[in-house]
Amino acid sequence: MGRRNNTQVPDFILLGLTDSEEVQRVLFVLFLLIYLVTMLGNAGMILIIRLDLQLHTPMYFFLSHLSFLDLNYSTVILPKTLENLLTSTKYISYVSCFTQMYFFVFLGATECFLLSSMAYDRYVAICNPLHYPVVMSTRFCGSLVFASYSIGFADSFVNVLCMSRLNFCDSNVIHHFFCDTSPVLALSCTDTNDIEIMIFIVAGSTLMVSLITISVSYVSILLTILKITSTMHSAEGRRKVFSTCGSHLTGVSVYHGTILFMYVRPSSSYTLDHDMIVSIFYTIVIPMLNPIIYSLRNKDVKEAMKKMFGKIWLPK
Repeated sequence: MGRRNNTQVPDFILLGLTDSEEVQRVLFVLFLLIYLVTMLGNAGMILIIRLDLQLHTPMYFFLSHLSFLDLNYSTVILPKTLENLLTSTKYISYVSCFTQMYFFVFLGATECFLLSSMAYDRYVAICNPLHYPVVMSTRFCGSLVFASYSIGFADSFVNVLCMSRLNFCDSNVIHHFFCDTSPVLALSCTDTNDIEIMIFIVAGSTLMVSLITISVSYVSILLTILKITSTMHSAEGRRKVFSTCGSHLTGVSVYHGTILFMYVRPSSSYTLDHDMIVSIFYTIVIPMLNPIIYSLRNKDVKEAMKKMFGKIWLPK
């Protein structure tokens, strides 16, 4: 099953995470719960930020787009994964596979640059607070978000354009639970060296530019904080200053760390089992955790939630 002699297959078979039906049922329940929490958390965050006027600031503007990306990121992967966990036939059409791959890369690359924009926003807020309202104007923030989406679109277009040149003449079985770049490359009977180099350059450039921007921003923030807190005798005061950027640094570390492990490395180090575990983490778990990491620990968001739910539930 899965052997083909054609240069272009009409469909693929997603082998999935396990062959055990019992484990598949457990994973279905677990992933369904995660998906529901992800949808509620990110959609709720967008709603809260839109409804509360006090959250109409650049930081929460970027957070609302991050929630939008995570909501769609999870939707690109999980519905098909849930369907395959319940069915014995795990087919995905050629067009659907490459469409999934396109949006997966598009949303991931966009998130990298959105995280860079968030780091720059924190840099201006802490290192140049007097000019913050002027520098981080509504127009400039909109331009940063538009640029993030545009770069994500371009990266994904190049990725899928390169991948569309592949031929699949030996097997159509993808050893993964979604159409990711590495397992699809491994499936091709075409010489993939040039394509791998191009994808490596595009993905590596995206990650490096994002990481350099974030690193420079936070080194400057750290130096400014150390200078400010050098006169503080209270450990509590120092802790409060550092905590303003703690959530963003946590999210950046988790997201970029897993992406770097997965994609910016030689193909010879690709191992299916380990990479599928990491894939579960950054495609399924991280979109669920981001509302908690970035927003639910935030005092302003908690107050906005209390006001919103108070209006709904408390009698007038």
